[in-house]
Amino acid sequence: MKTIFSKRFRVCLRDASDEELQAVERACRLAEESFGRPHRHTGAGLRRLDRNQFECRVSIDQRLVFSREGDALLFDFAGNHDEVQAYLRNRG
Repeated sequence: MKTIFSKRFRVCLRDASDEELQAVERACRLAEESFGRPHRHTGAGLRRLDRNQFECRVSIDQRLVFSREGDALLFDFAGNHDEVQAYLRNRG
């Protein structure tokens, strides 16, 4: 499985520090390794948001939203809990 980052996702992270970007990279890699293996989802902080939208935790404050697109995970948004909820309400 490969990982794809949308333009919106990159914009969400434009002001992130090097340390924060490393944590995001680790979370993306763990999501890629764990996706489709339900017994590993909890440790990776994966959670289904709707039919094809998922989130993974970077930290207690930071979450990443992604979907499965064929053989890839498309990361489309990064933010805190409230920002993710607003993203989900407004994406339609």
